[in-house]
Amino acid sequence: MTVGIVFVSHSAKIAEGLIDLARQMAHDVEMQSAGGTDEGGIGTSYDRVTAAIDAVNTGAGVVVLCDLGSAYMTAETAVDFLDDDVRNEVRIVDAPLVEGGVAAAVAAQTGGHLDAVVAAARSAGEAFAPGSRAEPGTLPVPQDPDAVVATVTVVNEEGLHARPAAEFVKLASTYDAKITVNGVDGKSLLRIMTLALTRGSDATISATGEQAREAVDGLAGLIRSGFGEA
Repeated sequence: MTVGIVFVSHSAKIAEGLIDLARQMAHDVEMQSAGGTDEGGIGTSYDRVTAAIDAVNTGAGVVVLCDLGSAYMTAETAVDFLDDDVRNEVRIVDAPLVEGGVAAAVAAQTGGHLDAVVAAARSAGEAFAPGSRAEPGTLPVPQDPDAVVATVTVVNEEGLHARPAAEFVKLASTYDAKITVNGVDGKSLLRIMTLALTRGSDATISATGEQAREAVDGLAGLIRSGFGEA
């Protein structure tokens, strides 16, 4: 079972498009759109939100992301009327809809529990806050002297865009190790994407912990492979 995700938007097309986007990186996650009114217009629907939550609730919890203020109000009303046992496992997250939704979907795909998926969604606001984005070409921060480290060159044509970045994070999440790439959290999709690593860029992978060597070798190999795109 994975955490389910619901996208609440005033536009049905926006909500459906977000699922299409997230599916590229999280094809096993239960996701539902709750966009537009019951009549197909612009707005939100209590019934659509309720039905979407029910559809993705497999027992691991549900994360709900919304676009505008009244969408939050609709979602909160829908959650208030759920049975107690269901309501306690539903989280409405205040996060950027696109970035937060993608981050949440990848976290759920890697088997993250409800709190971890919520944290991933919330991290979107921090990752793209002013001053938080790493400038392309900047050097990594100093490494832990006990860390296992390797520097590899990105070889795929489009660099670490969303799909390969998601593949990197999925693999990183399987290791019992603390992992960084050029100084940012190697298990955070959004942090990896803010590095803006293009073809020819160097990625310095550093890991500490029980599986540090396995993590660095596996992740370095993934980058060298070009993620199947090179």
